[in-house]
Amino acid sequence: MKKTILLALVLLTSASFCQAATGKKDKKDKKKAVAEKVVEPVVLTTKTDSMSYAMGVEAVNGLIPYLQSQMGVDTAYMYKFIEGFESVLDKEKNEKELTAYGAGINIAHMVTANMTKQASKNAAGIIDEVDTDKFSQGFLSALKNDHTHFNDSTAAAFITQKREEHTQLIKKEGDKFLAENAQKEGVKTLPSGLQYRVLREGNGPVATNNDEVEVKYEGRLIDGTVFDSSYKRNPQTSKFRPTQVIKGWTEALTLMPEGSMWELYIPQNLAYGERQAGQIPPFSTLIFKVELEKVIKAEVKAEEPAKDTAAPKAKTSTGTKAKPKAKAKK
Repeated sequence: MKKTILLALVLLTSASFCQAATGKKDKKDKKKAVAEKVVEPVVLTTKTDSMSYAMGVEAVNGLIPYLQSQMGVDTAYMYKFIEGFESVLDKEKNEKELTAYGAGINIAHMVTANMTKQASKNAAGIIDEVDTDKFSQGFLSALKNDHTHFNDSTAAAFITQKREEHTQLIKKEGDKFLAENAQKEGVKTLPSGLQYRVLREGNGPVATNNDEVEVKYEGRLIDGTVFDSSYKRNPQTSKFRPTQVIKGWTEALTLMPEGSMWELYIPQNLAYGERQAGQIPPFSTLIFKVELEKVIKAEVKAEEPAKDTAAPKAKTSTGTKAKPKAKAKK
C-alpha cells in the first residue's frame, strides 16, 4: 500500500510539473490519469484479508448519494475526493500535518460560504457587497503576516472610521429629511421632534401607557426600504402596550384615537439611536404607517374591603398567642 501511495504521489508531482510547464491541464486528463495510474494488485491470502477487504467494499454502499446530498460533492470531481482520501492513508504524513491541512480546507469553506456573507451584512450601506476574492486575499495575508496594506489594528481602525463616516452620513440625511418634511402640508411636529400626518382620524378612546393596543403597521427607511410590515403576516395585527415599543411609537399611540391611521416620522433619538436593529442601520430616521385598530383598556382593580380596625391580639415573636401570666400564690 505504501508503494502504491508513493507511486501516486510521484504521478501527481509529475502532473503538477507538466501543468506549470504548459500553463493548462484539462480536467478529463486529470481524471484519466487517476483512473489509469498503476497500482499494486491487492492480494488476499487469509480470511482476515478477505473479510476486511469485503467490508471495505461494502462500506462504500450509499456513500456517493451521501457525498452528493450532504456534502455537496460533484461526482465529476471524485478524483479529487480520492486524492484527499489517499492523502490521509499516506503514512509519510504525520497526524498534525493532516489536522492542519483538514482545518485549512474547512476554514476555506467557512470563508467562502459564510464569512463573506456575514461581512456583507456588516458592511451594508458602506459598500454594496464584499468582494469574495479580496476578502480571501486579506484573510490569507493576515495568516502569512503580510502587512503590506493592513495589519490587524490598522484594519480595525479603517473599518471603524468608515462605519463612523457612514453613521454620520445617515444622521445628516435624517436631519435633512425631517427639516424638509416639517414644511410639507399636513405634517405636525411635536416638541419631542416626532412628526406625524393624519391619514384617517378615528373617534375612539385614546390609549394610556397601561392599556394595550392592536395595530397594523409598515416601517421603512427614508430611502423607501421596507424593513418590517404586519400586513405581510397572519394575523396582520400586533398587540402590545405603548411602553413596550420605541419612544416615537409610545408618544404617538398615546395621542391618536382608536380607528386612526397616522404616518409617523421618527427621529433617530426616538427610535433605535446608535443601535443596529435588523435591517435598520444605527442613527436611522424611520417612517411608519400605523393603523390603531383597537384600544384595550386596562382592568380597574376592585376596591379592597375595609380592614378590621380592632386592636390585634398580642403575639409572641414566633407569631403564637401570648400566654397569660400565672397568678402569684398566696
